[in-house]
Amino acid sequence: MKPIPALKFILFLACLGPLARLGLKALHDGLGANPIEVITHSTGTWTLVLLLATLSVTPLRRLTGWLGIIRFRRMLGLFAFFYACLHFLTYIWLDKFFDLHELVKDVYKRPFITAGFTGFILLIPLAVTSTRRMIARLGGRRWQSLHRLIYASAAAGVVHYIWLVKADVRVPLIFACVLGGLLAFRAAAWLAPRLRSRRGRRSPAPVSALRDSA
Repeated sequence: MKPIPALKFILFLACLGPLARLGLKALHDGLGANPIEVITHSTGTWTLVLLLATLSVTPLRRLTGWLGIIRFRRMLGLFAFFYACLHFLTYIWLDKFFDLHELVKDVYKRPFITAGFTGFILLIPLAVTSTRRMIARLGGRRWQSLHRLIYASAAAGVVHYIWLVKADVRVPLIFACVLGGLLAFRAAAWLAPRLRSRRGRRSPAPVSALRDSA
């Protein structure tokens, strides 16, 4: 088996691990006194973990020079959306029993639900346009612009987590710091070539070149 397909298979199994763990706990009555809360917390946490892992692919490629890592990004992103769907399904099914009126009221009146729902909605167009056919249809530049929404979705998810826990915010703040570092890396990567080009335009011509042109 070639290295990349083997690693993708291992990553696929690893991404299914949290779901398998929840399933085993459910089979053995290990979800505790409030299973809905356990499922909601687990699926939400893994949504954020996988979103940040997806955003880490490009920085890792640039820092390590390993071009093959880019081939794991789509799988990570789709698994992030998968766990976000499970997170939302747990809320709308087990908590609200598909009461859309209650959903709308929660989104309107509870800020942490508003933030989480916003993050989930922003992931939908990213999942829909994740195929090669959609990349070709949109064009590379427009596709990249659209998929920058993942940063907004991750930020909304972190805010959702912080507002949810209220008291002990240590874990969500770790997510916030990681996201902040990834955003800073992207900002630096965007600014660096522009600053270099400005310096190049401002730098004076060499003396020898001035003499030759005289």
